[in-house]
Amino acid sequence: MTGNLRARKRVEYVKKLLEELGIEPERVEMFNLSAADGPKFAQFAREFTERIKELGPSPLKEDEKKEEKAAA
Repeated sequence: MTGNLRARKRVEYVKKLLEELGIEPERVEMFNLSAADGPKFAQFAREFTERIKELGPSPLKEDEKKEEKAAA
């Protein structure tokens, strides 16, 4: 099994864990690109950034803020 395939399996595992925790699995993604795919990388980065913006802040950050306020 190659490193890329192991990494893909790990990413899928993390996505399942996130879903079980109530966090959007769309927050994690893996792309296979060659070093010559600069424009494609830029496109993926823009699309992923937009996806994260649409999802909003991490639910974990919100929980941290609530805990900080409760402790104050």
